[in-house]
Order: sequence, then C-alpha cells, then structure tokens
Amino acid sequence: MLCWWDSTAPFGTSETECVDPNTPKGDSSPRFPGLGYDLFSTGLSDGFASAESPGIRRRGAITRGYAMVHASSDASKNALAIHRQGVWPLVTGAEMQALDRQTIETRGISGEILMESAGRALVRPTLELRVISARQEAPIRAFCGAGNNGGDGFVLVRHLWAEGIAAEAILIGDPARLPRDAASNWKRLEAIAAPRRAVDPGDEDVDWDQLLSQTSVAIDALFGTGLKREISGGFARLIESFATARVRGLQVLSVDIPSGVSAHSGRILGVAVSADRTLTISLPKIGLVLEPGRSRAGEIEVARVGIADPDPSRLPRVELWNEKAAARHFPQRARAGHKGVFGHVLVVAGSRGMMGAASLCARASLRSGSGLVTLAHPGGLNAELAGLPAEVMTAEVAATAAGGFARAAEKGIEELVASRDVLALGPGLGREPEVIDLVRRLIVSIDRPIVLDADGLFGLSGQLELLHNHQAPRVLTPHPGEAARLLETDVSALNSDRVAAARQLSDRSRAIVVLKGAGTVVADPTGRVLIIPTGGPVLASGGTGDVLTGIVAALLAAGRPAFEAAALAAWWHGATADKLDPARGGFGVLASEIADGLPECAAQIIDSNAVGEPDADLDLRFP
Repeated sequence: MLCWWDSTAPFGTSETECVDPNTPKGDSSPRFPGLGYDLFSTGLSDGFASAESPGIRRRGAITRGYAMVHASSDASKNALAIHRQGVWPLVTGAEMQALDRQTIETRGISGEILMESAGRALVRPTLELRVISARQEAPIRAFCGAGNNGGDGFVLVRHLWAEGIAAEAILIGDPARLPRDAASNWKRLEAIAAPRRAVDPGDEDVDWDQLLSQTSVAIDALFGTGLKREISGGFARLIESFATARVRGLQVLSVDIPSGVSAHSGRILGVAVSADRTLTISLPKIGLVLEPGRSRAGEIEVARVGIADPDPSRLPRVELWNEKAAARHFPQRARAGHKGVFGHVLVVAGSRGMMGAASLCARASLRSGSGLVTLAHPGGLNAELAGLPAEVMTAEVAATAAGGFARAAEKGIEELVASRDVLALGPGLGREPEVIDLVRRLIVSIDRPIVLDADGLFGLSGQLELLHNHQAPRVLTPHPGEAARLLETDVSALNSDRVAAARQLSDRSRAIVVLKGAGTVVADPTGRVLIIPTGGPVLASGGTGDVLTGIVAALLAAGRPAFEAAALAAWWHGATADKLDPARGGFGVLASEIADGLPECAAQIIDSNAVGEPDADLDLRFP
C-alpha cells in the first residue's frame, strides 16, 4: 500500500490517504496532491517512517522530484497551491535552515526523520548515474563533510549497502564533531558493517585521484547551504580531483547544492564541485538558479521531504515561474476586443545610425499584442526606417544636427503620449547632452507608465530621484553595465549578488527593475523578486534588449500590473529565444527573429497549459 499525507499538518495525524500501488497508470492514477507526479513506492527502512515514502517518476522532459508529506488541512491547501500553480519559492541557506528548525520545533518531525527522508531520496538518482558511469562495477562512494549534509550521505550508503550494492561512506573530518543526527547515522553504518572511514582534511597523503578512479558514482555531501567561507586545503584538493575524474567517466551527484557554490548568490567560494546532477532538499536554492552556480549543478532534482514551506505572501521573497505559471499571466484576448482595447504604445527611440533599435522595439510591441504602436523619432531619418513594419505609425519630432532628439522635441512627445497608454523610452537614443536633458524632463513631466532602457537609462546616474513621486509605474530594464553605473559600482561586484543588486536599484529608484543577464532578475520596491529560468547565450546579440522593452510596453498597455508585465515579458522573451535555439546551437538568432517568434511561442505556452489542473512540475531550465 502506498500512502501520502500533507506536508504542512502535524506529523502523525490521521488524515493519511493510501492507494494500491498496483493501480494502473493513466488518467486515474494516484497523484501526489501538491506536485501532480505519478507515484511509486520507495519504502523506508529501520522504522523511520510510518508509511512508505512516495517517489516521483519522470514525465517527459521535466526534472524529477520526491515527496514525503503529512495530513491535509485548509492551511496546507493554501501552501500547496503556489506549487500547483507553477510558482517555486527560492530560498537562501539561512532561510532553509530556519524552515528546517520550524518544522522540527512546531510540527513534531524530528531532524532524524528529515535526514532519513533526504538520504533515502538520494538512492534512485545515485543508481541512475551508476548505470551511465564509465565504471559501473566500481563502488559508490559518499564524500561527506562533518555536518548534516554528510549525514544525508551516511543514510544513502546504509540503504545501498542493505540492498547489496557496493558503497562506502568517507567522512572528511572528525566523527566526534558530527551533529547529533549525523552522528547517529554514522554509528548505524558500523552496526550493519557498512564500509566507512574518516579522513583528516589536512592529510596530504590521501590519493584522491586513485580512489576516484575506482569509484562509479561520487556523492558530493561535503558542504551544504550554510557554507560562507572559501574552500581551501584538503577539501579544495578533493574537489579538484572530482573535476579530473569526471573527465574520465566518474559521475557526480551533489546533495542540496554543489559544494563551493553559495546558496545565497550562486557565486563560487574558492572552488566548487561540477555535478552531473544535484538533488536539492525541499526547495530550490537561489544559488542553483544564478550563474555560475547554475552551470555547476547539472540536472536539478527536488526532494520534497516534509520541511515546511515559507509563507507564499511573505516579503521580501524570491520566486521562479515555470511554464504553467507564465501561461496564467498572459492577457486575455476577448473575442469582442478590437485594436482600441489592446493598448497603444508610444515608442520614443532612435537616432542617426540607430534606427534599427527603434524599429525592433516597435516591432516587438506589435508582436506582443499591442493594438496600436506609434514611433516618435528625430526628423530627417525616414531613409533609415526601411525595416519598420508597415503597421507602425510614425511621428517626426525636432532633431539635433547630429540626428538625435532635440530639447524642442519635448512638447511634441508630450502631445503624442497624451493619447497613448504607455511610453517606451530609450532604445538607440544616443547620449548627446540634449538627449539626456530631454529624457530627464520627460520622466518628470509624463504621468503614463514608462519603460526605460538603454540610452534612456544613461542620464539617470545620480538622478534616480527623478523616478519618484509618480502614480504611473516606471520599469527599468538595464543590463549589468547599465545597472552598475546607476548603482555606482562595478559589474563584477553587481553580478556577485544579482538579487541584492536588483533589489537595491528598485529600492533607490522606486521602480520595477528587470536586471538582464544570465538569470534575469525582476524586482520591485517591496522586496519581491522573480528569477527568470528562460533564455541564455542565444540572447547575447544586438537588439534583443530593444525587443524586451517593446514586450514590457505592450503588456503594460494591455493592462497587466507592472511587476507581472515585466516578469512575463522577460520569461516570454527568453522562452521565444529558447524555442528558436535548438537548431542553432546558440549561434545566429537575430533579435528580429525573436520579435517575430513571440506569437507562436505564446500560443504554445498557453495551449500546452490550457487543460488539466495546475500542478508543480518542476520545469526549471538551467542552460
């Protein structure tokens, strides 16, 4: 019999639902109520659980998950709903530790049960990696630090050994310094005569290369999410040996997060493991979503082991949308709708030699569903508008001798925007003093939603207060260089903690910020953050930022709230590029192709999520 129960109710309550595991699969097959995955039994041993722990089979191309949950309640239904709708909370190491303590202290679930559940969840991915290892007959070895992460590794080895699978636990540290739950599991290895040994991390005589050459799968259980210092010494030597052995066929599974990756920011703390897979416990960590941590993690899997989830309405918070969540945020296209109800975007962009940026922005607004788009541009540049879609209306305004916007253009732009819904300001404007002055004046005088990008951001350095005191929202879409200039820092420092940087810029500007880059970060002044899992190097070409600006403007014109408009725009933008990329290998996708691909991508996302109840298929994409 297979049983599950709701993760947010007190442990041991009676509202446990059980089904026959032999029930045929199909539309009527039992599903874990929070995730919607097919269930199969992965029973626990040693009396650590009162029911079998359900695992989850992989469906299609989604990543896997595991679950162990407890009896249902109204509160739990609310907590599970965020996953069922495709929104995943992303947590730091400190937040995960707090949730772990909360579970132990308020729900009557011991740390030992949580460790048993986490360690047992490691069994299947470990065995799957052994199948593809270059040396399948060699033992599996868990390399364990002297913390609870190491304890998860001990549990794994015990289960493997009990099934007759060659496995060994190697503790790099002092057994006497293990925390209680990990120490208990270290002793259990001795009780069943499972192979184990302790190694002094300072012992330079250990030949890690030789040991790993005789290992099929290495379990990285060295450091967990609490790591803050840089790794050095013996641990660094071991991690370097991991990298060498991987080239020769070793498979590596990291527990929770690759050792050496900051759970808070994704940055590398000295050195870091490169894993083939990472099984992260309970919830994805921020460091798994941002580079370079994202690239070190390999395929991400989530083990839902009964740890409490955070309050989905808490602030500040960090989240990630999968495709199901993104689909729910597209504007409704009413059958009775007409061009007047789908919004009118005014694009103020371009200068001599840069009218392509203006054209791309306007094109993307049309492709994103704007009913009408008008391009205001410096006079005398009609010859550069050959690529502008015929559907875009144009308006010439006063120009400088160099072909940029003149100060005298202000009145004409204000008159135009009075009958439009949204202003997209910045692509290809140039940086003449007159242009900078004009941008600042327009930001202050116009009380319509404004999307600011590229050269529109240049004049805001030291002037972010110009964005304050407006009822209409402002959305900034900087790349790291532009954001660093606005925050008076450097790109390296900014990218070392992209979430903090986006929040800081949003707080100072009182605007929605879309910090572009590897793992685009969307932030608002309340502290809400969304990290975008779509997109990648395919977006690293001229004009793609102009396309994003046009998408944001179109969604604002359609009436979407500013944060949702910015978040959906970034998600849709990246997803469209991803759908174009498979045949290109990251090369040669044009910004205009992304703009033209937006409608088809939207249709695919909406259609594929239009039927069936929402679930929490973890469709995290880590290019």
